[in-house]
Amino acid sequence: MTDDRLIMAIGRLERALTRVEALAGPGRSPDATIRRELANLVQRHERLRARTKDAIDAIDRLTDGV
Repeated sequence: MTDDRLIMAIGRLERALTRVEALAGPGRSPDATIRRELANLVQRHERLRARTKDAIDAIDRLTDGV
C-alpha cells in the first residue's frame, strides 16, 4: 500500500512539474518564484524516487526467499 501512495505522489509531482514547465515554455522566462518552485519540486521528486526505490528493494529482499 505504501508503494502505491509513493507512486501516486510521484505521478502528482510529475504532473505538477509538467505544468510548471508549460508555464515557462518557449519565449517565457520563469521568474524567481517559479524557478524556486521548480527546484523544490525536482528535489521532492528525487527524494520520493529514492524512497520508492528503497521500498521496492526492501520488497525484493523480502521475497527473494519465496
